[in-house]
Amino acid sequence: MRYRKLGRTGFEVSEVGFGAWGIGGKQWLGTDDDEGVRSLRRAIELGLNFIDTALAYGDGHSEQLVGRVVRETKHKIFVATKVPPKNLLWPARPGIGIDQVFPYEYIIRSTEMSLKHLGLETIDLQQLHVWNPEWTAREEWRRAFEDLKKSGKVRAVGISINEHQPDSALELIETGLIDTVQVIYNIFDQAPRRNLFPLCRARNIGVLARVPLDEGALTGAITEDTKFVEGEFRWFYFRGDRKRQVAEHVAALRRDLTGVPGSLAEIALQFCLSEPTVSSVIPGMRHVQNAESSCSVSDRGPLSEETLNVLERHAWNKNFYG
Repeated sequence: MRYRKLGRTGFEVSEVGFGAWGIGGKQWLGTDDDEGVRSLRRAIELGLNFIDTALAYGDGHSEQLVGRVVRETKHKIFVATKVPPKNLLWPARPGIGIDQVFPYEYIIRSTEMSLKHLGLETIDLQQLHVWNPEWTAREEWRRAFEDLKKSGKVRAVGISINEHQPDSALELIETGLIDTVQVIYNIFDQAPRRNLFPLCRARNIGVLARVPLDEGALTGAITEDTKFVEGEFRWFYFRGDRKRQVAEHVAALRRDLTGVPGSLAEIALQFCLSEPTVSSVIPGMRHVQNAESSCSVSDRGPLSEETLNVLERHAWNKNFYG
């Protein structure tokens, strides 16, 4: 496992981090707590030292599992979590004030709940789970983050950028008041490279690449006949004719990747890590074999320039979250 600086935080984090949404239950089905814990333990054995969870993942269940594993390991693990929007709307909606989404007391209270779930005294990285650039100048989130840092409950702060809206964080980054951003970045969504990544490099902002496998589309396992449990997140995400669209795009990808070593999922993670601005890529790892495959990618190094040029042509302008 290789490590990179998480921006100006100075944290040396593993290139491959653990995205803990999938082990929270509720939104992702098909595994259980024991398997999720085994996967996380195995990832740590393989050198992973960064975990990204959230209060909203299974109403704190993911945080509880993460805290259990972190407290028992002898290794230093960096834990990131997130404050959910008070109005429970993902993504943030234009025109809705911060008083309805992230009032000061709510940010403080949510952080204290996360600390209780995790069983830790300090959260390494606290993030707002949605963002609206209309809030940039508001004092609620600024004061909450400042007070959490002063109290020692939080070491660094950041935001999770709304789906497919990387430029919505540019003004916020310029304020110098956050340490990291978390953004969707994968073979299909390459938009952060245009404006967000250059600014993050210039301001030394840590970048967490989320959804690197496009919710499973870039594993190559989704076909037109794939079935999901009704009500599960993937049932919604891949509804209608979206499975057919995914299968067609993945087939085209496979044709162009003939001769490139690794599974499609491994190549997709390598794609993210081939971008030096990315501090850590955070795929879900709900099974031990996922942890072993994902963690192995760090040692492969970046993809060749030729392969990256091929993958650039596979950018896909879509939004399955809507």
